[in-house]
Amino acid sequence: MSRVFRLEVPATSANIGPGYDSLGLALRLVDTLVLTLGDDPVDPDAAVTVRGEGAEDVPTDHSHLIMRVLSDVLAQLQGESAAAIMSRLSLDCTNRIPHSRGLGSSAAAVVAGIALAGAVSESLGGPGLTRERMLEIAADLEGHPDNAAPAIFGGLTIALPEPARAWTVPVRTVEEVTVLIPSVRLDTLTARGLIPATIAHAVAAENSARTGLLVHALSTDATALLEATDDRLHQEFRRSAYPESMALVDDLRARGIPAVISGAGPTVLALTGDVPAEAVPAGVRAVPVGIDEEGFRLEFA
Repeated sequence: MSRVFRLEVPATSANIGPGYDSLGLALRLVDTLVLTLGDDPVDPDAAVTVRGEGAEDVPTDHSHLIMRVLSDVLAQLQGESAAAIMSRLSLDCTNRIPHSRGLGSSAAAVVAGIALAGAVSESLGGPGLTRERMLEIAADLEGHPDNAAPAIFGGLTIALPEPARAWTVPVRTVEEVTVLIPSVRLDTLTARGLIPATIAHAVAAENSARTGLLVHALSTDATALLEATDDRLHQEFRRSAYPESMALVDDLRARGIPAVISGAGPTVLALTGDVPAEAVPAGVRAVPVGIDEEGFRLEFA
């Protein structure tokens, strides 16, 4: 008898200015995935269907990122029977998270693969996965937990690596944000490679203070948001990788709007749902979205 699993996983915005590799925010912009465990084998070259963002670029066989992660984690949970289970799986993806724009699309896919592997294993009488264990696996695969944590737990998260752990903080001062999405893409590794290996002690100390202030601003005092989001650690070093995005950040901040680069960019995150139309450059999509307080949601269809 077929089993069907329906999963929603949110986009995430990491860093939020000074919180480099530690802070992340889940957004109500979700990919919807439907995984079917059938009775018979599925053509492995056509096991995945994709519509929406990135549909023309991603593979439709078992090399698809979600299927690769699902396979690896299922092997940990189900051992030798994992291959036979994988042969019966088909995945339908409705993608709304833009790819390679700094909105956590790869982390969403990794979290989806882990969550689905746990659900499939548990449905077959095997071990499942806690959200805490999912974060550990995701951080191992991603290299850092800042995007995976909000995708798993929702809301604003503070994450630490090795071992990966996360804490959620209530966001009370911001109900809606705006993601300003350019048409160009940027590889995360390219962006990370522009940050120097060492920085001055004074810069580190100031950035640490602003990170603490940002948590306070998002939970308690919105008047501190502009000052709290003034990053000194990574954005300026990356200006050459996304000059138009940094020019937009500069313009919005000059208008009094707390704006930062989202993740590795080039998307810009404004911590308000009300960005003036005249401030949005041509070719940039301005999408107001709420904060996702739940993290991924999985149900048996």
